[in-house]
Order: sequence, then C-alpha cells, then structure tokens
Amino acid sequence: MEIWEILDRNRQKTGKTIERGTPMNSEEYHLVVDIWIKNVNGDYLITKRTPNKTYPNMWTICGGSAVLGDDSFEAALREVKEEIGVSLSRSNGKLVKSFRRDTSEIRCFKDIWLFNENVNIQDVVHQEDEVSDSMWASEIKIREMIDTGEFIGVLSYLDDIFKY
Repeated sequence: MEIWEILDRNRQKTGKTIERGTPMNSEEYHLVVDIWIKNVNGDYLITKRTPNKTYPNMWTICGGSAVLGDDSFEAALREVKEEIGVSLSRSNGKLVKSFRRDTSEIRCFKDIWLFNENVNIQDVVHQEDEVSDSMWASEIKIREMIDTGEFIGVLSYLDDIFKY
C-alpha cells in the first residue's frame, strides 16, 4: 500500500495523505519522479513495462510516485532501486526540470532527474510486476521508438533531457 503526501497547487504540503488509487480533489496534487540514467557513451538506460501495467509492453524510463516521507531525490533513488535493482550514486544526480501537471487524469508535480552513471546492464534486476526488459538506447533510437509507438511518447520534456 502506497501512501502519498498531498500537495497544494503551489507544491506546499497540506498535511493530508492519501492511499494510492483513492481519487484526489481538483486542488490536490502528489509528487512524481522520472529518472533518466545516461552512461559515458551518451546512451540512456530504458526499461520495458510488463503486460499488466498501463502502457503495456512499451519502453520508458524508471519513475513513479513519491511516498510518505520521500523527498524528490529519495523517491528517484528508491524507484530505480525498486524497478531495476540499481543503487545510483547520490553525487551523480541532477534535477533537470520540475513542473506541475494539470490534466483530467493526472494532477501532480513532476520532477525529472538525470543521473550520469555507467550501469552494467548485466547488473540490472527487473522487478517482476513492473519491468520485463532493459537496454541502453541513444537519443536517436529513443526518438525513433517514440515515432514507431514503442516508447511512451507523452514525455514533453525530452529536449530538456537530451541537451545535457
């Protein structure tokens, strides 16, 4: 059971918590992190979602919601460890972008992290109910995968990631 801290539209903690899956009202938000891992060759570690997830069998990056007690950085480190079994170096992470998302389906603050880390793909351990595969991919390959519908293409901040 995941418990989220509820934030207001100015990203201030409200003192309220909610269990994941419980509807939030129109003035409530939670924190979500996306984590990009870039190696020395300029490739990005991407993961394939399992068939039971939303966007089944599509490629994406590690990410998820902060839980009670997490700050954004801790949530990023925790999500990567949970999804692919990799412990990232704290000193290699950089917050690239942060924004509020207001859609009919999702109201959240989204923090985009970039870690410059040379992860050995052989050390990646997929969380059984989240990730079915992983690989290193170049910016060109990721953009091609978005165009062909293989990679989740709802990432409006790609240029912000790829400029680093």
